[in-house]
Amino acid sequence: MAELQKKPVKIMETILRDAHQSLIATRMSTEQMLPIVDKMDKVGYHAVECWGGATFDASLRFLHEDPWERLRKFRDGFKNTKLQMLFRGQNILGYRPYADDVVEYFVQKSVANGIDIIRIFDCMNDLRNLKTAVSAANKEHAHAQVALSYTLGDAYTLEYWTSMARQIEQMGADSICIKDMAGLLLPYKATDLVKALKETVKIPIELHTHYTSGVASMTYMKAVEAGVDIIDTAMSPFALGTSQPATEVMVETFKGTPYDTGLDQTLLAEIADYFRPIRDEALESGLLNPKNMGVNIKTLLYQVPGGMLSNLTSQLKEQHAEDKFYEVLEEVPRVRKDLGEPPLVTPSSQIVGTQAVFNVIMGERYKIATKETKDVLSGKYGATVKPFNPEVQKKCIGDAEVITCRPADLLDNELEKLESEMAQYKEQDEDVLSYALFPQVAMDFFKYRQAQKTGVDEKVADTKNGAYPV
Repeated sequence: MAELQKKPVKIMETILRDAHQSLIATRMSTEQMLPIVDKMDKVGYHAVECWGGATFDASLRFLHEDPWERLRKFRDGFKNTKLQMLFRGQNILGYRPYADDVVEYFVQKSVANGIDIIRIFDCMNDLRNLKTAVSAANKEHAHAQVALSYTLGDAYTLEYWTSMARQIEQMGADSICIKDMAGLLLPYKATDLVKALKETVKIPIELHTHYTSGVASMTYMKAVEAGVDIIDTAMSPFALGTSQPATEVMVETFKGTPYDTGLDQTLLAEIADYFRPIRDEALESGLLNPKNMGVNIKTLLYQVPGGMLSNLTSQLKEQHAEDKFYEVLEEVPRVRKDLGEPPLVTPSSQIVGTQAVFNVIMGERYKIATKETKDVLSGKYGATVKPFNPEVQKKCIGDAEVITCRPADLLDNELEKLESEMAQYKEQDEDVLSYALFPQVAMDFFKYRQAQKTGVDEKVADTKNGAYPV
C-alpha cells in the first residue's frame, strides 16, 4: 500500500489569497496581481487560491474594488489553472449565518464568475452548517471541498476526524482539506492523521497549515510521505511567518523523489522576483509587521493562532492592561472549554479571545458576557464537540431557550428583501450579494462607484489602515 502512495504531490498556491491575507491584512490590489497571472498560469499548479476568505470584505472596504470584477479578471487571465476560493459555510464570507437562498445564490454566482473549487468550512465543525453550500456546489458542477478545522483537545481523536471524513464523503464532497489555521499539526501527528484519513475515504486529501509555530514544512514532508494528495504553499516573498511554507522550498524538497512536483524552479523564480518588491514596499510602509514573519512557539503552548495573539495584544493595550497578557493567555483555553471546546478560527477565535479579555479585566469570570458569547451558548453558531459548561451557560443566558436544530433552519429567505433595499444602486446581479454580506461597506462602495462614473470626486478609503480578521 505504501508503494501506491508514492506519487507526485500537487501544489495549491495561496499568494493571491491566504498569503497576503495572513501577512499584509489582504491589502494586495487586483492591479498588483494581474501582471503576473500569465506566468502563474504556466506553472502547472493544482489550483490557485485567489478569492474568498477576507479578500471580499477587504476589496470593498479598503481598496474600493469590486471583488466580482477581480474574479472575472482572474478568470480571463488563468486559462489553464483552476481557481479556488475559501467559503465559511453558512456564514459565506461574512460573520453570521445567512439564509439558504443567499448561500445558494452566492455559490451559483461564484461559479458563474469563474470559481472551480470551493473550500467550505465551519468554525464549529458542525457539518449541518456545510450541507447547503456543498449541495449548491454539486448543483453548479463545481468541486466541493470540505475543510476540517483542525484543533487539539481530548475530544479531537483520530476516531473523531475519521468519523467526520466519512460523513463528509457521504455528504457529496469531492475532496477533504485538513485546515490547520493555527499551525498546531505536528509532523508525526500529520503522519497518523493522513494515514487514518486515507484508509477511511476514497476522495483526495489536501493539507493546509500556517508557519506560525515553525513546524509547517516538516509537517508537509511527513504528510506527503503518508500519502497526502495536495499541499498549500505560498511564493517565497509572502511565505513563512503567519503564512504558508514557501512553494519553491517544497518543490525543491521533493525534486528527484517519487513525490516530485515537476514544477519549474526558473519560472517560479521569475514569479518570486515579481512579488519581492511588493513585499519590500509593504515592509517599508508598515503594512507588513516584521513580527508576523517570526516563529511564535506560544501558538503550540496556548493553542492560540497568530492573528488572535495580535488581537489580544491590541485589546489589552486599549484597556491599559498590557500587564495582564499572560493571564489572558491562560484564560483562553478555559473559556474555550466553557464554550464547548470549538476550534479557534474566524469567528470563534475572536469570540473566545474577547471573552477571555473581559474575564481577566473585570476580575470576575463572565461578569460581562459579549453578545457573541451569548449567541454561542444559545446554539446560534451550531453544535460544539463537547457540551457547554452549564454554570457558565446559566450565568450568561439564564433560562433562554437553546437552539438544537441547524441554526439556518430558523432563518427566512432573505434575497428578495435584500434586493429591494439596495435596488437603486444595483448595476449587476452580484451587487445584492455584496450588500447581503456587508450592507454598510457595500453601500459605501456603490456610492463611490456611482461617483466615479459621474465624475464627482470622493475620498478613497485608506488601504493601509484598519485591523483585519485573519
